[in-house]
Amino acid sequence: MNLLDEYKWRGLLHDATDGAAQAFAAEPRIAYIGFDPTASSLHVGSLVPIMGLVHLQRAGHTPVALVGGGTGLIGDPKAVERALLSKEEAEANAAGIHAQLAHFLDFEVKGNPARMANNLDWLADVGMVDFLRDVGKHFSINALLGKDSIRRRVRDPQASISFTEFSYMLLQAYDFLELHDRLGCTVQMGGSDQWGNITAGVEFIRRVRGARAYGVTFPLLTTSAGTKFGKTESGTVWLDPERTTPYRFYQFWMNTADADVGAYLRFLTLFPREEVERLEASLATEPHRRLAQKALAADITRRLHGEDGLSRARKASDVLFGGEIEGLEAHEIADIFADVPSSGIARDDLRGEGLPLVDLLHGCGLAASRSDARRVIGGGGVYVNNRRAANVSERVGMNQTLAGNFVVLRRGKKRYHLVRVGADAQRAAE
Repeated sequence: MNLLDEYKWRGLLHDATDGAAQAFAAEPRIAYIGFDPTASSLHVGSLVPIMGLVHLQRAGHTPVALVGGGTGLIGDPKAVERALLSKEEAEANAAGIHAQLAHFLDFEVKGNPARMANNLDWLADVGMVDFLRDVGKHFSINALLGKDSIRRRVRDPQASISFTEFSYMLLQAYDFLELHDRLGCTVQMGGSDQWGNITAGVEFIRRVRGARAYGVTFPLLTTSAGTKFGKTESGTVWLDPERTTPYRFYQFWMNTADADVGAYLRFLTLFPREEVERLEASLATEPHRRLAQKALAADITRRLHGEDGLSRARKASDVLFGGEIEGLEAHEIADIFADVPSSGIARDDLRGEGLPLVDLLHGCGLAASRSDARRVIGGGGVYVNNRRAANVSERVGMNQTLAGNFVVLRRGKKRYHLVRVGADAQRAAE
């Protein structure tokens, strides 16, 4: 299958310049996508262009991931101007992005290994006069003002646009030329909001080298409700496990709406068409099993966090449905139960024989009174660390704490309360 045909059936193709399909069919191509290092981590919205490179490499072409260490100091024109990064911040962020891309692209395969580049390597040495003479003269102000990202800002008196951002399109076109000259790159790809920048680079290469170059864009990922993809109540979903834990990452995909999961399976996995269609069909025949969401969450989590990360994320998810808690680390327990009611207790209160479970239930509010606590324990409806309490005289001591910092209480199937033990528990949660 031609690469663009693969993109089409998956819904990944938004637009392409004339001749792009024929170019990919004619010979192996080198194509690049730029990644903006405005943060130390990419987020889930970056997965669409990343998977665009994955499919490119699988089709026998060579992917280049360009980290904008230079352009990141300026920022692409958006709705409002971004805060400028220092060179040290941009370099540190670029290093983090490099490590994340290695989870998806093969940098060691024979024939067409993925490559990394950083445009700071050439932009840092470009003089202002040389840039204006060799690059700027090829760009018409009228044409630049016609680009959507610039036109919107110019027309909005509240937004405006600085000359710094106005020059971004010239810098991106120059990146394309540099990669063309250095690596033989003939294709630039990116999100649909990059179409103006990409076509500017295609035209720039034609003007200064007399060579044919191509552009391909992908759709920007949104939910079926029209909300921004990758945003949750707790914030952005990052690829860095230090910013979004594997458990939270896995849960993000498990919570995908039925209306969205089919598109995400096409966009973000390597499942063949038959498997995607089978999983989509299960939404109608067995919606309660959430097979499509489970397959999506497992595939993406495994790719980013490895088999061990997926296993721990699944185990953490099972905990909320009564699964085994022992073996989880303190930070995992704190993460799983971050959204349930919690209270603190002094470590000394649990030493020796510990506290009566009846008192603990009443004290944390899971029981309206001690008599209510005794009644629900006697009926088998109370669990300590997801294990059913045996009798009303049971006590909770330090030997029952999880990682020495927590006790998880549950009444019924879903009513949880996290007891944090001592000051150490607060530090473990942070």
